[in-house]
Amino acid sequence: MAPSDFRWIEWNIDQATKHGCAVAEIEPVVRHAGRGFPLKIGDEKYLVQGRGIGDRMIEVIYLLDADGTAFVIHAMPLITRRRRGRRRK
Repeated sequence: MAPSDFRWIEWNIDQATKHGCAVAEIEPVVRHAGRGFPLKIGDEKYLVQGRGIGDRMIEVIYLLDADGTAFVIHAMPLITRRRRGRRRK
């Protein structure tokens, strides 16, 4: 369920970039989600993990609007411990 587009406002840009991820790396990770992603993690939330800039792994959480537009609410690089924990689930 890849989104058709992204909705960016000041609030979610601040949320998505506060851990060092760039909008330019977040969008491709969501658009080209690998096998097993996106994971539905709530009624309206989806989680994706993928390779960002410099081949680092990042995690993105977004809401999907009725028209298929993604509203990113969280993005952060994954440290090794977090990546291992996700794979086990």
